[in-house]
Amino acid sequence: MKTKNTQLIDSTYPNLVAQLVGLLERARVNSARSVNAVMTATYWQIGRRIAEQEQRGEKRAQYGKALLRRLAEDLTPRFGRGFSERNLLAMREFYRAWPIPQTPSAELRESDTTTNIVRNPQTPSAESPAPFPLPWSHYVRLLSVTNSQARSFYENEALRGGWSVRQLDRQIATQFFERTQLSRNKAAILRRSQARDPQSR
Repeated sequence: MKTKNTQLIDSTYPNLVAQLVGLLERARVNSARSVNAVMTATYWQIGRRIAEQEQRGEKRAQYGKALLRRLAEDLTPRFGRGFSERNLLAMREFYRAWPIPQTPSAELRESDTTTNIVRNPQTPSAESPAPFPLPWSHYVRLLSVTNSQARSFYENEALRGGWSVRQLDRQIATQFFERTQLSRNKAAILRRSQARDPQSR
C-alpha cells in the first residue's frame, strides 16, 4: 500500500526528471561552448607567439618551417596529434587572418612577466575568449577563404545561423557569398540559408 508521501513523489517525479535533464543538457552545451571558446583563443595565442618568434629569425621562410617542425616534435608527445606541423601552421595563419586591434592605452600596459601576455581586454585569452565565438574547426575552414570580406561574411552567417562546419563548408563550396553579392534580393537568399538542414549537421 502506497503512503501519501510515495504518491506525492510519484506524481511530481516525471516533472522533476524533465527539469533535471534540461539543466544537465544545457550545462553540457554551455560547457562545450566554453571549452571551444577557450581553446580557440588559446590557438590564437599560440599562433601569435609563433609569428612573433618567427619575426626574430633572420631567414624567415627557412626559420619558420624549422620552428614549426621542432614545435610539433616537442608538443605532440605531450598534447597529442592536435599539434602537428600542419595544425601549428593553421594557428599561425589564424592569428594573421584575425588580428585583434591594440588600443594605444593597452600598448602602454606592462606585460605579465610570468606569461609575457599584455593584459589587454581586446586580446583573446583563457579569461576572455569572446572574440572567437565559433568552434576551432570553423576557423580552420574559414582560413581557406582568401577574400577577407567573404571570410567575415561566412563567419557572421555561420554564427547567426548556427551552421555546423559541414554547412559552412557547403556554403563556401557553393560560393554563397558571391551569389549573395550578385543577387537583387539578398534578404531572401539569406533567409533560405538559415533554413535548418538536418542532413548537413
